[in-house]
Amino acid sequence: MKNKRNLVYSTSADWTNEQEAADPVQKTQGTVYILRDRKGRGGKTVTVVEGYNGDAKAMLKRLQKLCGSGGAVKNGHLEIQGDHRDKISAFLSAEGFKVKLKGG
Repeated sequence: MKNKRNLVYSTSADWTNEQEAADPVQKTQGTVYILRDRKGRGGKTVTVVEGYNGDAKAMLKRLQKLCGSGGAVKNGHLEIQGDHRDKISAFLSAEGFKVKLKGG
């Protein structure tokens, strides 16, 4: 069995998914900060997630679906349109991240 990526099911006891083992997300490393920001956005409020180390686009898509709003990745920060700090904080805490709210 040369190509394990197409494998759907295996009865082998020693089989592991090499893709998951090669690229784990470091959830316990560092702290994720969540803040609300309006500066330079024409008065519109966005929720900014700082300090996330992982696949930013994949996490952005999950957060957009959770909050029901748009967003973007800018300068390594995840930006979600609107004030969704509580939802995002609860979601990331449930995922195993250490979360701190920043600002007022």
